[in-house]
Amino acid sequence: MAILQGSLAGPGYVILNIIRAMNIIALLAVIAACSVLLVKTFVISQFFFFDGVTQVIIAFISFFLILSELNFFTGYFNRNWPLFGQDSGFVTLGATMVALGVWILGNLNNKAMSQKSLGLAFWRIVVAAGIVIFVMGVINFVVSFIFREPQVGVTARHVRAHGAVAEQKVITRSSSSKSLRLSRKSSLPTYHSRSSSTRSVSMRHTASYAHTSPSTQSRFPIKISSPVSENQDQFAKFATTPDVTVPNLAHHPAMFSDRV
Repeated sequence: MAILQGSLAGPGYVILNIIRAMNIIALLAVIAACSVLLVKTFVISQFFFFDGVTQVIIAFISFFLILSELNFFTGYFNRNWPLFGQDSGFVTLGATMVALGVWILGNLNNKAMSQKSLGLAFWRIVVAAGIVIFVMGVINFVVSFIFREPQVGVTARHVRAHGAVAEQKVITRSSSSKSLRLSRKSSLPTYHSRSSSTRSVSMRHTASYAHTSPSTQSRFPIKISSPVSENQDQFAKFATTPDVTVPNLAHHPAMFSDRV
């Protein structure tokens, strides 16, 4: 960052913001040229539908680039279009603008888009838009390499937004993002630790149950009481033992076996 800290960091903030305003003007000129070509296409060309759709697409691309330069939807561009986001340079922007300029100037080769067909005033609008957008694309491509420091991650867009303190802003943002990632990583448990802890808790629970089960049974024995009846007289006849006499063996059948 020695070059930027020495002489280009402060002026770079002013230069790049002036280039931003010129980019917006050039893109508005492209939209105006597309509108002229769209109207003339419906009047002159036989395949007006396909030519008209092409003009609409080019105008939409120009409007999209204007939104990326105005910083109205920075979060959207950072998430979905990172090449046009805050952490990127102007290489993609410059290449797109050069392609738009080549396309606009290339349309002038058609007979339907010639100076005679368009008229001198409209032809000048189209030529001026093509030249301006082409030149601004080259300028953006060049300044993207001048106002950057890849060793610390500073891009030309950082310099345009923060000026001389771009390096401090980038370092602070990178350190905060690293700390956020580390905090998220440390706060989220892994599957291995969770399964190990669950297994250890289950084993401790089983061991404690096996260890305390006999003591629990010995400490609290099961006692079953005998039936209690309030009327004791109904069982009195069963409580007394009846008189048991020895039978007379003379009447036993075995004593009469010799008579058969």
